[in-house]
Amino acid sequence: MAEHESLEFGKADFVLLDNVSLEEFMANLKLRFEKGRIYSYIGEVVVSVNPYRAMNIYGRDTIEQYKGRELYERPPHLFAIADAAYKAMKRRNKDTCIVISGESGAGKTEASKYIMQYIAAITNPSQRAEVERVKNMLLKSNCVLEAFGNAKTNRNDNSSRFGKYMDINFDFKGDPIGGHINNYLLEKVGGLVKGAPDAQLRSLHIQRDPTAYTYIKVGGQIKSSINDSADFKAVTDAMKVIGFTTEEIQTVYKILATILHLGNLKFGSDGDVTLIENSKLVSVLGDLLSTKDENVEKALLYRTVATGRDVIDKQHTHQEASYGRDALAKAIYERLFCWIVGRINDVIEVKNYDARVHGKNTVIGVLDIYGFEIFQNNSFEQFCINYCNEKLQQLFIQLVLKQEQEEYQREGIPWKHIDYFNNQIIVDLVEQQHKGIFAVLDEACMNVGKVTDEMFLQALNGKLAKHAHYTSRKLSPTDKNLEFDRDFRIRHYAGDVAYSVVGFIDKNKDTLFQDFKRLLYNSSNPVLKAMWPEGKLSITEVTKRPLTAATLFKNSMISLVENLASKEPYYVRCIKPNDVKSPLLFEHERCKHQVEYLGLLENVRVRRAVKRLLQGCGFEHDVAYGKTKVFIRTPRTIFSLEEQRAEMVKRIVLFLQKVWRGTLARMRYRRMRAALIIIRAYRRYKVKSYIREVNRRFKNVRGMKDHGKHVKWPTPPKVLRKFEEALRNIYNRWWAWMLIKDLSPEEMVQIRAKVATLECLKGQRADLGLQRSWDIHESPLLLQCPQSMSFIILAEDRALLITDRHLYKMDPVKQYKGSVSPFLLGPKDQLVVFHTKDNRDLIVCLQGIVPAGDSRIGELVGTVLSHFKSEKRKLQVNIVSPIHCSMNGRKCTVIVETKINQSQPDFTKSRSGYILSVPGN
Repeated sequence: MAEHESLEFGKADFVLLDNVSLEEFMANLKLRFEKGRIYSYIGEVVVSVNPYRAMNIYGRDTIEQYKGRELYERPPHLFAIADAAYKAMKRRNKDTCIVISGESGAGKTEASKYIMQYIAAITNPSQRAEVERVKNMLLKSNCVLEAFGNAKTNRNDNSSRFGKYMDINFDFKGDPIGGHINNYLLEKVGGLVKGAPDAQLRSLHIQRDPTAYTYIKVGGQIKSSINDSADFKAVTDAMKVIGFTTEEIQTVYKILATILHLGNLKFGSDGDVTLIENSKLVSVLGDLLSTKDENVEKALLYRTVATGRDVIDKQHTHQEASYGRDALAKAIYERLFCWIVGRINDVIEVKNYDARVHGKNTVIGVLDIYGFEIFQNNSFEQFCINYCNEKLQQLFIQLVLKQEQEEYQREGIPWKHIDYFNNQIIVDLVEQQHKGIFAVLDEACMNVGKVTDEMFLQALNGKLAKHAHYTSRKLSPTDKNLEFDRDFRIRHYAGDVAYSVVGFIDKNKDTLFQDFKRLLYNSSNPVLKAMWPEGKLSITEVTKRPLTAATLFKNSMISLVENLASKEPYYVRCIKPNDVKSPLLFEHERCKHQVEYLGLLENVRVRRAVKRLLQGCGFEHDVAYGKTKVFIRTPRTIFSLEEQRAEMVKRIVLFLQKVWRGTLARMRYRRMRAALIIIRAYRRYKVKSYIREVNRRFKNVRGMKDHGKHVKWPTPPKVLRKFEEALRNIYNRWWAWMLIKDLSPEEMVQIRAKVATLECLKGQRADLGLQRSWDIHESPLLLQCPQSMSFIILAEDRALLITDRHLYKMDPVKQYKGSVSPFLLGPKDQLVVFHTKDNRDLIVCLQGIVPAGDSRIGELVGTVLSHFKSEKRKLQVNIVSPIHCSMNGRKCTVIVETKINQSQPDFTKSRSGYILSVPGN
C-alpha cells in the first residue's frame, strides 16, 4: 500500500504546489528541511538538501520499504530513484545513469555512496560468492578513492577534488558482475594521514604533527583526507580487500611521505649557485624513492638539456627549482591517484563475459563530480570545474526541460512557453574551436618564447570583447572588483565568477622536467618504476608535444556527456543549505541562488504541464488534483473520458497489431530470403562442383582406348538428374560415333542389322551371333520346312523364298508377322515361323549353317528388321514357346524336342501340329 507524508511536512512533490512561484518553492523547501525531510521530488527528479547531521533513514528496514516499489509509493528518498534506475535496467534491458549534481558541500559524494549501498543491498538474492565479492570491492573502492581524492576545505569537510563516474555492470539476472571507474581532473593537492602507526611513521620519516608540513596546512587549517587511526585502518583494509599487495600499499605511503617532504624542501642561493638549504631531506627522499641521493639532488637543482649532439646540465634558478619541486609533487600525486584507479579497474572490470552465452550485459552509471565553485580566489581548477558543471547543466536542460517541452508542442497541447537559461552559449564560450577560452589558452601555450598569463588575458580581451558573458577590467574599467591584467569574469548559469589568470599558463602546460621522469623510472622500486614508463626515453629523443591539461579535460567532458546521453538518465539535485555546516540553519538567499541556477523552478513548470491533457479535453472545471490522483466531480466526465479511452485503446491495439505483424512479416521475409540466398548459393556450388568434376573426369577421353567407357560418372545433385541423363545420352552417342565413324558402307549395313536385332531380342536369346560378321548380301540361309528343303535368299530391296516347287516374293508393301522360338535348347534350335494374313504361315528351321553350331536367328531377324525399317514399315517379332500358327487355315502348334540319335533337324506331325526334332548333345 502506498505511504504518503502528512501535509505538515509540506508538499513532497513540488509539482503539487498550489502556485508555481519561486516564493512558494522556497517556502516548501525550507519547511521540509526544518521538519527533517531532506528529500523532495520534482516529478522523477530528487531534490536533496544536505542535513549536516547523521540521519537514521538508510538502514536495512528502509531499504526493504523501497525495494521493488514505484517512485510515488513511498516518501521521497534516494533509494526510490536508485530503485527506479535499477528496475528500468532490469525490466527493460536499458542502460541507465544517475547524475548527482550540485555545488561543493551539497552532499553529492554521500548521495552516491547511499545509492551504491542500496544497489548492493537489493541484488544477488541467491548470495552467489562471486557477486558478493564484486559488490564488496565496488563499495571498498569508494573508501579508497575518497581517501586519496577528497580533502577538507573551508566549505566542505569531505570535498571531492576529482570527478568520478562509475559504471556498474549487471548480468541478465540483475546481479553486479563488475564495473569501471573514470576520474576527471584531480586537483593536485593532498597529504598523508594522522592515523598511521608510530612504527610506520618512523619508517617514512614522518612526524605525528601535521602542522609540520607545508603542503597540508593552509591558513593554519589541516587539509587531510583521513583524520584518525580508525579511518587509516579502514583505508588500508579496503586496499587489501580490493587486491593491493603489501608492497604496493607501502609504496603508496612512501609516495605520500615523499610529497610531504618535498613541500618542506627549501632552496637558497650562494651567489649564482642554487642550493638546498635542508640537505638532510635529500637522503630521506632518496630512501623513500629507492634511488641514489646524488640523483635526487641533481634532478632538483639541474635540468639536462640537449643542444644538437651535445648534452649539458643547466642549473636552475631559485624560482625554477621551487617550480620544479612543486610540479614534481603534484605530478607524483596525480600519477599515484591514476595508478590507484587503474589498479581498482583491473580488479573490478568484467572479464571473459560473452553476451551470447551469459545474456546481455547492462549498466547503471553513477556520476559524482565536483560541484560549482565560487571561491575568494578562483584559478584554473575552478574554471575547469565550473565548465564541467556548465556541460552537465546543458545535458540536464536538453534531456529534461527541452525534450519535455518540445514533446508537448509536438502533441499540439497549447501552453505558455516556459523560459529557461540555455547555457549552451557558456559552453561554446569555453570550448569552441579557435574562439573559445581553452583554444586561446592552448594557442598561448604553443607560442615560442616567454609567454605570460597577462599576455593570455590580453588575447582573451581581443577575441571575446563583444561576448555578453565575458568581461575584464580592461573591458569594464569602472568595475573595481576586477584587477587590471589579472582577472576576467564569466557569467555562468550559477552566477558571476571572477577568475585570476595567475598560473593558467603553467597549469595548462602541466610541465614536468624530463629529469624527474628519468629519476622515478630508474627507481629500484618496481611499483614506482611502472608508474613512469616515459622515463625510459633518452634526453636526445624527440617526443610529440603532449596535449594540454585544458584539451585533455575538454575531451574527457565531451566523452562523459556523450556517455550519459546514451543512457536513460535519473537526476539527484543537491542543495547546500548554509556555509557554516549547521543542521539547523536554512540560508534563504544561499538556497534561492542554487534553486535558480539549477533550473528547479523551470523543471516544476514543465512537469506541471501534464494538467494540459485534461484542459485540452475541456474538463478543467470538473476536476481537482490530489497528490497522485485526479478527482472527477460528475459521471458525465467519467463516461466521456472512458469513451475517448476506449476509442484510443482500439487505435492503439490496431497500431500495435500492425507494427507487430509487420515486424513478424519482415522477420519471416528476412529468414526466407536468407534461406533462399543460402539455398541458391549451395545449389550453384553443387552444380558448379558437378560440372567441374565431369569435366575433370572426361576431359581426356579422346585419348583413351575405350574413349572413356570405363570412367565412372559422378553422382549429380537432384536438380541435375535430367541433365545428367541427357549428358549420358550425348556421351553415348558420341562414343558410338567414335566407334563407327571409320566403318565402310557394307559394315554399316551389318551394324544397323545387329542394332535392330539387339533392340528386338536383347535378354530373350543368349546367342545372337553379334560377335561374327554378317554377310547379308551373299551368304544364303538354308531353310528346312515340313514340306521340303528350302532356301531363303535376302537382299536390301527384296526377299525371295525359294522352294523346290515355288518361288515366293515377299512384298514389303504387305505387313508380315514373325515368330521365333526362344533359345532354350541350345544353338541347334533354329525354328522360325512367318505369320501371314491369309493364315498360311511358313514354318522354317534354319540348317546347313556355316560354321556349324552358329545361331543364324539373330542374323535373320536383323536382316529382315533392317529391310523393313528402311521401308519405314513395322515388323512384329514375338519370342514364344511353343509357337502357335496356322497351316492351310488350321490352327496348330509347333514344339521342339531333342533326340540323341538325331543327326539333322526334322519336322514330324503331331496331334496338335508339328514337332521339330533337333540333334541332342
